[in-house]
Amino acid sequence: MTTHHRAHRPGPLTTLAYLFLLLSQNTAALLLTPLILASAVLTLIWVGLPFVILTATLLRALANAQRRTLGHLLPQGPVPSAYRPVPQGSILRRATTLLTDPATWKDILWLTAGAANLLLITIPIALLTHGLYQILHTLTPTPQTPLYGLYTPHTTTQTLIPLLTGALLTYLAYYTAPKVLHLYLAFNQLLLAPNEKARLTARVAHLATSRANTIDTQAAEIRRIERDLHDGAQARLVALGMNLGMAEQIIEHDPTTARDMLTEARETTRQALTELRDLVRGIHPPVLVERGLDGAVHALALTHPLTTTVDVDLHGRPADPVESAAYFAIVELLTNTAKHAHATHAWIRINHGQGRLVITLTDNGTGGATPAPGSGLAGIRRRLDAFDGTMNITSPPGGPTIVTLEIPCALSSPKTLPSSETD
Repeated sequence: MTTHHRAHRPGPLTTLAYLFLLLSQNTAALLLTPLILASAVLTLIWVGLPFVILTATLLRALANAQRRTLGHLLPQGPVPSAYRPVPQGSILRRATTLLTDPATWKDILWLTAGAANLLLITIPIALLTHGLYQILHTLTPTPQTPLYGLYTPHTTTQTLIPLLTGALLTYLAYYTAPKVLHLYLAFNQLLLAPNEKARLTARVAHLATSRANTIDTQAAEIRRIERDLHDGAQARLVALGMNLGMAEQIIEHDPTTARDMLTEARETTRQALTELRDLVRGIHPPVLVERGLDGAVHALALTHPLTTTVDVDLHGRPADPVESAAYFAIVELLTNTAKHAHATHAWIRINHGQGRLVITLTDNGTGGATPAPGSGLAGIRRRLDAFDGTMNITSPPGGPTIVTLEIPCALSSPKTLPSSETD
């Protein structure tokens, strides 16, 4: 079933509050304009490249704040952005990416329209301000004081004139605010919403970055497996072969030593098997195959040192790669919580809706979690990028920390054994 956003019509007070919010954002845009111009001029002598990166980052943050505000008022929800990812590396490379991004120039176009936006927004605000001023001036104990320093009433009729004009201005503000807001939304959606080409370009760039991160992650995982095999099971198997060869040579003339060597070989075999099981479990846990994400997360909660409450509402199972990515993301989140958050309890909630697997992990720790480069949280984000998934973190200082993972996927019917095997 396809869901649609309902067109919500805010009331007069809510509309006025959003107008003041939009007014503040456009005021900030006007204040940012001189910095944009200064960085553009300095770029001609290459000194302004760091300022280009700074001002472009501020402009993106401001434009995204405007998009989120528009999203509260538009029927279809938030206005999407289509920025190309800014690569790591030299200042020249980052500045070039920002300057050649069409979305940056759309933001600059929105910035140049700041004066028109301010003029549009101030119409109902100015009407309301003057209307309330005239009404309050009339209702003061000394209404004979000059209105605006120009009009001084002397009779009762002259005193009531500002009351009538104030009421009229207030009504005009009430009448024009929704229309101004509607015009503002249409105009700024046109400026800030990406066109189809920009969306496809940003999508391709995001997929290319995700693919590169996935390849790097897979290569690092393969190197880890190779290292674990070389340093662990492989070394034990080599020692096992040497012990068996030596035991074979001395078994006739020194059976006691040969027996000891065979005992040692058996212990080496046991340790090698344990390491191989641990290695396989780290690649894809058997409990995940046998019991699915529900059973695997419950089993994880039972063995984890951190007290964990699990609530799963899944009517089926996601595809194996998605299930594995979700499981290891949860493992990493619990590990980070136990190691860094000083939490005593964690709550895991897993459900599926609107074609997305949604995982929420909450803890009562100290908060302050950030996905810094190279951290476990950044690794989770790279893992989810391969499935077009997202991770959102709310972690104010002092806690609590709430991490929400969303992975687009469909659920299949629960996997069951054939009837011949279940008897």
